[in-house]
Amino acid sequence: MIITRGISLTNFAVASSALAFQVFVLYPWHKQLDDDFEALKKEHLRLLHKIDTAGFGQPKGIQE
Repeated sequence: MIITRGISLTNFAVASSALAFQVFVLYPWHKQLDDDFEALKKEHLRLLHKIDTAGFGQPKGIQE
């Protein structure tokens, strides 16, 4: 009885600490990565638009 109670309490402590780690560490880090990824996508689209308007995307013929 005492051993099973100790195992149950240990299991509860481990599960609670794992949940706290996920909620307070991993979730905010995930949100930060998501925000950074969105900013990177916007910057990439801005540069693609800049390259297209500058004409760098058009192949030029060989000049002799």
